[in-house]
Amino acid sequence: MTKLDCTVTQCLHNSDNRCCKQAIIVDGHGAKDKDDTCCGSFDENRDGAFKNIFKTPENRLEVDCEAVNCIYNENRHCQAEHIDVVGDGASRAEHTLCATFTAS
Repeated sequence: MTKLDCTVTQCLHNSDNRCCKQAIIVDGHGAKDKDDTCCGSFDENRDGAFKNIFKTPENRLEVDCEAVNCIYNENRHCQAEHIDVVGDGASRAEHTLCATFTAS
């Protein structure tokens, strides 16, 4: 399981710069650099109306990954010990990215 830090504060699943989902997916099949990736699990928290009262941020979670050209990708699963998902102010998944992506 991977430690995930996330600065995508407009995401419904973000709480204290951590993700409250048990698993996420990083999209980016064919990605050649981090700008070609995104968090496929992003859901916009419109107007900040949602407050996460039922889930707590996960310390470690499963990260499925479609960015098969990343050195951390093993059978579409992230093997990195720690990743950063960034995209503060994002309103769509395409505005996010996996900052840990490293081309193989």
